[in-house]
Amino acid sequence: MALSVSALVLFGVVLLIFIRNKQIKVPHAILAALFGFMLNQSTAAKPIQDFLSELAKSIGHLGGS
Repeated sequence: MALSVSALVLFGVVLLIFIRNKQIKVPHAILAALFGFMLNQSTAAKPIQDFLSELAKSIGHLGGS
């Protein structure tokens, strides 16, 4: 679960940087957030979470070796 919070913070920071650099406008960011909430409630949420967990494990093994 710590990965989820870390990824959320990372995406939030990246989104904030995009907004501040005028590379993404606030309405687009709101739309992306709403899409994320809707995606979380869909049947695709579990496979996406599994993929991200496996990706994090793989990256962790690469960094630890």
